[in-house]
Amino acid sequence: MVKERNQFVGVPRFQGSQRPGTALSTTLSASPLASRASQLGLGLGKGGMGLGKGKAMKRHKKVHRDTIQGVTKGDIRRLARRGGVKRISATIYDDVRFELKARLELLLKNIIALVEHSGRKTVVVTDVIFTLNRLGRPLYGFDPSFDGRHR
Repeated sequence: MVKERNQFVGVPRFQGSQRPGTALSTTLSASPLASRASQLGLGLGKGGMGLGKGKAMKRHKKVHRDTIQGVTKGDIRRLARRGGVKRISATIYDDVRFELKARLELLLKNIIALVEHSGRKTVVVTDVIFTLNRLGRPLYGFDPSFDGRHR
């Protein structure tokens, strides 16, 4: 005599027919009006464990990667072409990304210090222009007397 084994233990996924011998259908729903999603804790109501915010169940896990790799080989090639470079070595791309990251960190550190000193929370264009001028790398087209009006 072969004994039938319940292979799947837990909450059944579909509302279909229950297997004989499982008592999950009586313990799962408190009221017949409760939806299947709210029974499983997937509701989007107030304080529910939805997919949007909070400590809910997530569908995908966010993969953290070094965002400087978002500056692609093509981006670096376009910048080099604008600078007049004809041929580019294959080993140069990581070096360019490293220098770009170092320069951005230096600029942002100075800009954030300026913004915090002035008691603001928003970075404006004049902060960037002032910082670039202070570091000796002025941005072409931004006069120190520029006030935003056309004359």
